[in-house]
Amino acid sequence: MVQITLPDGSQRQFPQPVTVAEVAASIGAGLAKAALGGKVDGQLVDTSFTVAQDAKLSIVTAKDADGLELIRHSTAHLLAYAVKALFPEAQVTIGPVIENGFYYDFSYKRPFTPEDLQAIEKRMSELAAKDEPVLRRVLPRDEAVAHFKAMGEHYKAEIIGSIPADQEVSLYREGGFEDLCRGPHVPSTGKLKHFKLMKVAGAYWRGDHRNEMLQRIYGTAWASKEDLQQYLTLLEEAEKRDHRKLGRELDLFHIDDHAPGLVFWHPKGWTVWQGVEQYMRRVYQDNGYQEVKGPQVIDKTLWEKTGHWDKYRENMFTTESEKREYALKPMNCPGHILIFKQGIKSYRDLPLRYGEFGQCHRNEPSGGLHGIMRVRGFTQDDGHIFCTEDQIQPEVLAFTTLLQKVYTDFGFKHIIYKVATRPEKRIGSDESWDKAEQALMDSLKASGCDFEIAPGDGAFYGPKIEYTLKDALGRQWQCGTIQVDFSMPERLDAEYVGEDGNRHRPVMLHRAIVGSMERFIGILIEEHAGALPTWLAPVQIAVLNITDAQADYCREIAKTLTNQGLRVDLDLRNEKITYKIREHSLQKPPYILVVGDKEKAAGSVAVRARGNKDLGVMSLEAFSAQIASDIANKS
Repeated sequence: MVQITLPDGSQRQFPQPVTVAEVAASIGAGLAKAALGGKVDGQLVDTSFTVAQDAKLSIVTAKDADGLELIRHSTAHLLAYAVKALFPEAQVTIGPVIENGFYYDFSYKRPFTPEDLQAIEKRMSELAAKDEPVLRRVLPRDEAVAHFKAMGEHYKAEIIGSIPADQEVSLYREGGFEDLCRGPHVPSTGKLKHFKLMKVAGAYWRGDHRNEMLQRIYGTAWASKEDLQQYLTLLEEAEKRDHRKLGRELDLFHIDDHAPGLVFWHPKGWTVWQGVEQYMRRVYQDNGYQEVKGPQVIDKTLWEKTGHWDKYRENMFTTESEKREYALKPMNCPGHILIFKQGIKSYRDLPLRYGEFGQCHRNEPSGGLHGIMRVRGFTQDDGHIFCTEDQIQPEVLAFTTLLQKVYTDFGFKHIIYKVATRPEKRIGSDESWDKAEQALMDSLKASGCDFEIAPGDGAFYGPKIEYTLKDALGRQWQCGTIQVDFSMPERLDAEYVGEDGNRHRPVMLHRAIVGSMERFIGILIEEHAGALPTWLAPVQIAVLNITDAQADYCREIAKTLTNQGLRVDLDLRNEKITYKIREHSLQKPPYILVVGDKEKAAGSVAVRARGNKDLGVMSLEAFSAQIASDIANKS
């Protein structure tokens, strides 16, 4: 007798071992038809899986996150099935699920074309329509190696050959295609209806640049037609907002092959940068931070003491001088401790807050670089707070409140909070960890924030809070963080004199609000689709004349506004006004002022707001008051 406990607590008994599909059928025909898999005692399995003893079981359908995972995994296999049907000489390698979809890597004699992708997608639909069962079997390792070698699938044979000889491997077959896979999969290809192939890219076999370059076909798959269409619409909108595209169109920055992973900022882009930096500098000044600046190049012995040389060496740029080895700093923290150690510090000096716009370099792999979002040289709004354990909670509370205001000023309304707690491998006493974790959670509760717990995701030296932005498209960007560190002050021998007259180790709080300035500006560009708020816009006002008769008056307007600290683009070209308005509108300034004879005679301006909104004619004083209000309110 096998007893099955369902998610609602009800139980069903079967006289003999029973498959997941049979349990679903016993509940109802609708569920049997919708079943994609099952969860037996928390383990995701096929519908063909046999439950041989008492267990907890939930039926997985397309409505479940696990169901979507099954759909995407199985669609990757459907892709490989279609490729082999159309291009028999292609060899299959691996095809995992990724965020929002899947990919599969192939070895083939020529590059796949856009027309090939269309043909592959069409064949996938045809194969799915056949509703062929997806069948699992198990083979001994060596037999599986021989099986795939006989098929000419040498990559698969190599993968299986790396598995211990005494193990068995599972294979899944649908129609004429069989693939190595742990599974599970949907019960038949007919469950796969809503998918689209997206692009082809290069990928080295096993991620090693010394190996063959394979072709990676990316795709997306969803539970419904509506979900697929919503995702494709989101991608279209994201493409319009792509910071790399807007960076070129708005003349903000560029990336050059002469300096891969590093940014060349153009005048307009640097104006945006300065807007963010000067704003954050005021945040430092208004909240008790002392701004410092550390060197770029530091002897490797410091990185050995902190542990970075052993754990992070591959990602560090190094140089040598006079037989000493140095590294470009990948982070600012050790430098701040060296500053803290200059002179004797007392408990009365704590909390001591340092802030730095510190430029860091990390040798990221070229394949991971992405515009200004992922670069090799970046600047952080980096801050470190040296405090006692009792000061952790109030400092974190103040930081969270500050971060919320900053994000609001930049136009972000949704923040996700997560507390990452102690990992298995860690330093420090359990008592210290208890106190630090509780302080972080209590600070968020005091801020009125709902938060998630990420068990074991803390750093080895202490727990942390991660602050994640949710943008206009619903995408998430983890920017802010505050981390409790017991380790680095110990490693670098930082001390303060306590009230008892003895020497004590300070706790070090690593904190950042925007994180990488480059990445944050990229996020801002995409959040606002290049139409940055008035206070940040590189050009705030474009002043356009209709004829040469208004040129002198336009010059006076531009000078007056510039003297008010505004960023003005004066356009006196002998072009039609409609052409000039259209051209400037593409550059997304918040305001365009049009001046003709009537405006000149009245000492006024015709105001157009971004989005082709006609605000009518107003005096220059009234317009100045309006834009000053925009800037003051960060609107």
